[in-house]
Amino acid sequence: MRIRRKIIPIHRWLGIGAAIFWLCQAVTGLVLVFHWEIDDALLLGPRTAPDWVAIEVVTETLAPLGSENSISSIWTSASGSNRFDIYLNRPQGSSTIRIDGDGTILREQADGERITNGGWISTLVAFHHNFLAGDLGGWIVGLSGILLISNLALGIVQAWPRLGSWRRTLLPRRTGAKTVHRYAWHRAVGIWGAASALFSIGAGTLLAFETGTAQLVGAAPIETPAAQPDGSGPVGMAAATRAALTAFPGSQVSGIEFPSAGDAIYQIRLLQRDEPRRAYGKTRVYVNAADGRILKTYDATTAPLNQRFMDSLFAFHTGEFGGFLGRVAVFAIGLWLIIMIMLGLFLWLARRSPRRT
Repeated sequence: MRIRRKIIPIHRWLGIGAAIFWLCQAVTGLVLVFHWEIDDALLLGPRTAPDWVAIEVVTETLAPLGSENSISSIWTSASGSNRFDIYLNRPQGSSTIRIDGDGTILREQADGERITNGGWISTLVAFHHNFLAGDLGGWIVGLSGILLISNLALGIVQAWPRLGSWRRTLLPRRTGAKTVHRYAWHRAVGIWGAASALFSIGAGTLLAFETGTAQLVGAAPIETPAAQPDGSGPVGMAAATRAALTAFPGSQVSGIEFPSAGDAIYQIRLLQRDEPRRAYGKTRVYVNAADGRILKTYDATTAPLNQRFMDSLFAFHTGEFGGFLGRVAVFAIGLWLIIMIMLGLFLWLARRSPRRT
């Protein structure tokens, strides 16, 4: 009882002080659980299987050989509709071009567009990751996650029922003053979802400090091979992609990082069936753009345990490891967190107004 009396004010003031950060994270997180599907659903157009030759023609049209335009990478839209985003760099500015599987251009979003052309989705993602404040914002998000985890742990200790009172605690009856009833529900709802929330929030917090987390678990960075351009190529993107897919049959393309001026390497990200992620697989194939040889592969399904732990953090945070039901569960955790924050604020306001009982 003495411990609980000391914990209660700490738990209360930590929650009140950081509530605005946690509420922002919870609200944006609700949208982001299904933001890939939402974004693609707003775009009309055909949905066809990927034709890598046709997509290569589009890339060559957007960034002709000898021009100042360049393409840094192509990534799946992650909606399951075989659409892709081409990241195009021009002297006048960069943009992201959404295409269908047959190379049909569906949308162009200039860097800096916060609302139009799908910019509102990108804004929500950036806000959730770093509050639109770059590395500093990422640190703030990570520290707020640590604070939230500690506050949830304090809340569990404070709310843990005595033997024989579990049913009354988990299903409170309406008795006594409103403040007492609200506290009972705050306690009950907290116990319902605290364990699941700790897993999801914990994974997200570790992601916010990804480099440090990798060092802590001993997951070494994947070394990228190097290849100098020799003027004998280059091998086209379609051929490099086919080579990667041949190396891992049955996989899907997650992303393609293009060669740079001084490094003739295609880094092709693949998603294998046994990976826990939904769209952005961690399997990698490095293809020499000069002659088409595969220089190195990284199989995410057979990687060391510490590396697989790092690769799975995003899937745990978003619920992808559990398929559609896992993502629904993470959506429910977001709702749970919003309810807990609101109930906590109501309790705080009630305590500041003793006449409201």
